[in-house]
Amino acid sequence: MRILPRDKVPALLAALAADYELYGPVVRADGGDPMFERVDDPAVLRLDAPITYNPPKFAVFPQAERIMSYRYDRESREAAVVREDLVRPKALVGLRACDLAGLLCLDRFFLGQEYVDEVYRDHRKRMFILANTCVRPFPQCFCVCTDSGPAAREGFDAALTSAGGHYLYEAGSDKGEALARRLGLEDAGPDAAALKARIVDASIARFDAEATENKAWISRVMNRITMGFISNDVWEYIGDQCFECGACSFVCPTCSCFNVEDLPAGGGRADRTRSWDSCSFEGYTRMAGDHNPRKPVEDRRNKRFFCKLSYSQSKKYLRPGCVGCGRCNRVCPGDIGIANVVTYIRREITKAGAK
Repeated sequence: MRILPRDKVPALLAALAADYELYGPVVRADGGDPMFERVDDPAVLRLDAPITYNPPKFAVFPQAERIMSYRYDRESREAAVVREDLVRPKALVGLRACDLAGLLCLDRFFLGQEYVDEVYRDHRKRMFILANTCVRPFPQCFCVCTDSGPAAREGFDAALTSAGGHYLYEAGSDKGEALARRLGLEDAGPDAAALKARIVDASIARFDAEATENKAWISRVMNRITMGFISNDVWEYIGDQCFECGACSFVCPTCSCFNVEDLPAGGGRADRTRSWDSCSFEGYTRMAGDHNPRKPVEDRRNKRFFCKLSYSQSKKYLRPGCVGCGRCNRVCPGDIGIANVVTYIRREITKAGAK
């Protein structure tokens, strides 16, 4: 572990900007929510910004992306794939632990199964991740309940932890080590790991009593969802609150639903485009014959929460599908974000136990 003086942060960002497209938290001048954005000027990045309104997944899994192109010759009736390298090296700066956990879930979805998504793989292998430990919780956070934070444990090239007048710099890969040497960072000494542990423990202690208590309840709710012990009345109530807007999916760091379209681009060429989709939408599971196995909204809500809070999904992706960032709670107009649903199911369990 090394010491990164605060006055060397601009040099670190400049070094990354020389080799990568920069993405990171930006605080808007109008006082709106901080956003995770691509920037040309490293000076606008704010490592101390609260958790951003949008997740950083768009940098590796864009909201809309051309994944291939092809040309069709009408005379020969043959199609030829047009090979293009559309991926640029990216550096994700100031990634919170929950968002990094979300990226690792996407890795297991796109890369960890029998089929490897080559476009996603190209994004990831050209990426530098600079994680940032949360030294204090933000109002919507419950990462301690899903074992996602407040400090990243894996998947980063380098991680920063604010320690008063400086940052502790922890390299997590050869690229992170090379950057430390390039900046001439000094060793933090034998007590650095213990100092970071105290900072992380203090951050965990700052989470309110409800979040700490919910840690046990999330485990119980996951067990009941996995075993199918949640009554239909509960899912119908949750479904009644859903506006089917898809906002929860779009701000979720782990949601990987997508749609694929082939669109004409002119001159005998067509583009195959991948874009975000949502299991909240009625059309998501509609089949060619107009049959829809999940037409009722409560069935779709059931599927979403099974995806986020079931042990079968956890075994598949080696962690819960929810990372505790709290974004769905912030954007849901029906108040059925993950934390609110856990609270509601918790009330139902308590009432059932009292009968």
